[in-house]
Amino acid sequence: MPQIIFLPNEEICPEGAVIEAKPGTTICDAALEHGIEIEHACEKSCACTTCHVIVREGFDSLDEASETEEDLLDKAWGLEPESRLSCQAEVGDEDLVVEIPKYTINQVSENH
Repeated sequence: MPQIIFLPNEEICPEGAVIEAKPGTTICDAALEHGIEIEHACEKSCACTTCHVIVREGFDSLDEASETEEDLLDKAWGLEPESRLSCQAEVGDEDLVVEIPKYTINQVSENH
């Protein structure tokens, strides 16, 4: 089973984490299942950018982003070429190294 390595994030995952995820599971769902409380203000419906992540390794193993996701990513804080919305990016058969950006455009955390 592929692993997702989350790099340390001061608020969400201070020590970083290594989790296993079934192929086809979104990065967001895998994180939430393992207690990594990544924001998802739109309830994972591809309508905001609060679950924005940067895939540092394994990016090419992910399916291409939809046009809707690409349009939303243009509004994300700290956008990089390897940025994805974690609610849309499904784990493939390769390990991933993921960075959760320090900021989102959300003014208040939803604390799901």
